Amino acid sequence: MSGVAVPERDDTRALTVVMHTAFFVLLSASVARYLARHAEGPHTPWVIALSVLLAVLYVLGPALGTRPTPRRLAWLGLVVAAWALLVVLAPSFAWCAVPLFYTGLRTLPPRAAIPLVALLTALAAAAQLSLAGWPDPNVLLAPPAVAAVATTVFVVMQRQAVRRDALIDDLVRTRRELAATERREGTLAERERLAREIHDTLAQGLSSQRMLLQAADRLWDSAPGTARDHVRTAAAIAERSLAEARRFVHDLTPADLAEGGGLLRALHAVADRETTPELTVRVYTEGSPPDPMPAPVESALLRIAQGALANVREHAAATTATLTLTCLDDQIVLDVTDDGRGFDARTPAAFGSASATGERGHGLPAIRARLRQLGGTLTIESAPGEGTALSAAIPLEPR
Repeated sequence: MSGVAVPERDDTRALTVVMHTAFFVLLSASVARYLARHAEGPHTPWVIALSVLLAVLYVLGPALGTRPTPRRLAWLGLVVAAWALLVVLAPSFAWCAVPLFYTGLRTLPPRAAIPLVALLTALAAAAQLSLAGWPDPNVLLAPPAVAAVATTVFVVMQRQAVRRDALIDDLVRTRRELAATERREGTLAERERLAREIHDTLAQGLSSQRMLLQAADRLWDSAPGTARDHVRTAAAIAERSLAEARRFVHDLTPADLAEGGGLLRALHAVADRETTPELTVRVYTEGSPPDPMPAPVESALLRIAQGALANVREHAAATTATLTLTCLDDQIVLDVTDDGRGFDARTPAAFGSASATGERGHGLPAIRARLRQLGGTLTIESAPGEGTALSAAIPLEPR
């Protein structure tokens, strides 16, 4: 919505400047015309005084705002009264009514502004007829025509602006509702994924343990060796199930993010933990991260940093690693580089033993999966003896 409101304010400001400038140009021209023709006239001091008063009043107007407050209404009444007296004394000031149309339409609601415009138009037409000296049709019809066009254009523009604002509000509200729906659907999908994984791992493991322990109980007296084998197998299954449970817990909410402080603080915490006498990990940022950053993006980038640094520690034999978070207008990029042994990036088999982003276990596939879910991309550059650079880019708007 802000992307529309700013140009609209700029257009309104430009129109206001033009109208204010036109008012002072017309006022100055009217004063000059009067002095050129009636410098010695009896009304000259009054005309000059009223012109100065009108100019001062007009200058004070912007400080009172545009809403129809009592002070603003009183100011508008004084301006109209001063102009009307000038028109009575010097009909050439009638053309100053055109900028006053705009002032009245901006200050008053249409039901009150239109009668004011009609009054100003009548005074301007009467003044022009007095100058003409006879019922000139052009002088008689031109002011009402100008007033009608100006009022119609202004009212139509105002109504279009109201409709546009209402449409923008509807679009913003619809977008928020759609985002909320997508979040709910994502939550349900994650619950289903966890349910499947728990069923296929923890539930199956617990079932196997129960069967093995029951069998061990039955054989404990008659075949103690076999019973002990069942118990050891159940213990191994329990160990694997515990590892699975820890993985589930870690994947739900990263502890470093749960503590607060955002992604940058979490990256610094990871870097501090990974720094050892053999390996120094540094964190750099370019640009300002969005506030707030989408939670899935934060979690994914932190997990990617943890996985990449784990592979640096285990496989790269590096002395220095760097995390660089680059915040662009449309995406967030995390670069993980190291000065380790590197590998031949053209040989996928090399990922498992000599890379900062090795394929061993679930490191690189997990990074790819996280990026795929968020519409991101992964780029890896490496060469033997030249270290490795991993670049993970995630768009801020879903693709």
